[in-house]
Parts: sequence; structure tokens; C-alpha cells
Amino acid sequence: MGSLISSDNHWALLAALLAAAIFGFWAEKTPWGKKISGAVATMFFAFLLSNLNIIPPAAPLYDIVWSYLVPLAIPLLLFKTHLGKIFKEARSLLGAFALGAFGTVLGTVVAFAIVPLGEEGWKLMGVFCASYIGGSINYASASKALGLEDGSLLSAGAAADNLLMTLFFFILFSLSTFKLIQKVFDFEEEERLNVKPQPSQKEIPDEIRGMKPRNLALSISFSVIICAIGFEIERELGLMGSGILIITLLSISMGTFASQLIVRMGNPEALGIVLMQIFFAVLGASAHFATAVEKGPALFFFAATILTIHLIVTLVGGKLFKMDLQDLLVASNANMGGPTTAAAMASAKGWGHLTAPAILCGTLGYGIGTFIGVGLAGLLR
Repeated sequence: MGSLISSDNHWALLAALLAAAIFGFWAEKTPWGKKISGAVATMFFAFLLSNLNIIPPAAPLYDIVWSYLVPLAIPLLLFKTHLGKIFKEARSLLGAFALGAFGTVLGTVVAFAIVPLGEEGWKLMGVFCASYIGGSINYASASKALGLEDGSLLSAGAAADNLLMTLFFFILFSLSTFKLIQKVFDFEEEERLNVKPQPSQKEIPDEIRGMKPRNLALSISFSVIICAIGFEIERELGLMGSGILIITLLSISMGTFASQLIVRMGNPEALGIVLMQIFFAVLGASAHFATAVEKGPALFFFAATILTIHLIVTLVGGKLFKMDLQDLLVASNANMGGPTTAAAMASAKGWGHLTAPAILCGTLGYGIGTFIGVGLAGLLR
């Protein structure tokens, strides 16, 4: 059964995604929305639209968001990041990222032992391991490296992955609000954008102050230029996934060495947050329960086992090694979704100091995920 809005009805579909994004911004101002965050509210809204067959779980517009809007948002979120301030956060996040990668490997071994996947199971095991250390790029590259060419298996795995990743992001975003977790990690959630305006500025919300036309034009122009340079270098190098890393480094360099120019941009991160909110809507829309169950319930349980053990290892190990909860959650996101989803989470949760380190760790996952997944598949074949 098709959706009410077809996948080629771009304008109606964009309107639905924006409605989900606006719902998330509204929810963020409510008591319950503050607990789960606006990003989770947006994902859940789009998830409902998709599973009620109002919007499709896949569409060309979603690819445009992934390919253009997300990269465009990264410089906007990073322009005010100073190079000298990220090393400490990157160092602490790297340890949490390594712990999460270990949890993924352990979870993959356990899942492979208890969930039968047939003759091609060892290949699927390597693909999921690679994906849950790096990201979707590793899903594709590992399947090619292992010679997994069965389209039905790959599509079934992708359907299960899309659903579970969205559910997993719901959990990651919400964990920092659980009283038990806060007590265990001695953590106190801070309200995002909780800035009291001066009397003369009450009519202007903090998140849009400074967004004059020239500010927007300057911010968007430099973001587009940086993306163009980053992806051109990626194309010349032939290294898939390197474009995001180059964009990150160029954006941080601007924040470090051209701070006066950044000041003239006003508040570029506000536009970046809006673009990321649309991205969260796409994540929610891509999680279609019926498709995942129809195409492969065994793969659903296989991936769920990996994610569960990964999260347990991350939280228990993080507590034992006295790691910060923010680092653990963002690093887990970097493992599962890659640099873009991790950066989006750090921004949405108000942990801006972790945005750049999240991208660096997520990009590292791109680099090592396929090697680890293919190596593990060879050992357990």
C-alpha cells in the first residue's frame, strides 16, 4: 500500500518534513518536550507520519537532505568553534568512542551466536559490525568488500537498520533525562538556549537574534564554499567520507583564524539547527516498522542484539572508567550513525563543545569500521 503523499511529490513531502521540524521546536518549549528534546519529538512525529502511510519511508527528497542540507549545516554549527578548545573534548570523546566500538564488536559476536542468518550470515554480521562502528557508508563498503550481492538481503538489512537506528536515537536522546542515569553519572541536564533576554530584547528570541539578511547571506555563502571545497577534495582523493572531515577542519579553521568575519555572521548556528531539525524528520520518516518486519524479522533481532549490548557496554564501561555521560552518548551516536548524526545530537542537546569532536570521531569510524567488520567476518566465518 502506497503512502498518501507519494515519494515524487517533493513539495508536499517537504511541507510534511517542515511540519515535523516545527512540531519539534514547539515541543521543546513544553515540560514533556524538554525531557525528550525537540529532535526526538521531530523524529517521533515523522515516524508516525511514515508508519501511518501519510509519507513514504524512502524518497529522493530524503537523499537531498542527506547529501546537501546536512553538509551545509555543519559549517554553520562549527563557525564559532576555536581550534584550541576542542582537543580536550576530542580526547575524552575518543575514549568513549573506542569503548562503544568494543561494545559493537562484542554485541556482533553474541548476535551471530544466537540469531541464525543462513549461509550468508557471516557476511551480514561483518556488514552490521562495520556499520555500527562507522555508519551507513561502511554498510555499503563492507557489503562490497565481503561480496554480499544479494539485493533482498541488503534491502532487508537496510530496512531493519533504519527502524532500529531511529528507535536507538530515541533512547540516546532520552537517557540523559532519566533520573536513575543522572544519579549514576552525577549528571544534570541543562536547558538548551535558556538565556534570559534583556528588557529591550524580549520580543526577539535568542535563537534568531542577529539573523539579518546580510548575516544569512554571509553565513550561507561561506558554508556553501566550504562544502564545495571539501567535496571537491574528496572527489580528487577518492576517499569516501573524507569530505565531511575536510568541511569540519575548514570550518574550525575559519572560527580560529577569521573570528572577526564570524562575528559579522551574527548567529549562523541558528540556521544550522533548523537544517538539522529537517534531518531528524528524515530519520524518523525512514523508520518504517512494517517494511522492517516484512523484509527480515531475524535481521531485526540480530541488529537489536548488537545495539543492546553496545549500549550496555558503553554505559557500564563508561561508569567504571569515570567517563562523562555526554561523551558516552555522543560517542555512541558517532559509532551508530557516523559524524552527521553525532554532530546533530550534540547540537540539539546543547552540547556544542562536542560538535566538532563528534564529527572527528565519526569520521574515524568511517575509516576503521569496514576493516574491523570485514576482519571479524573472516575470523567467525
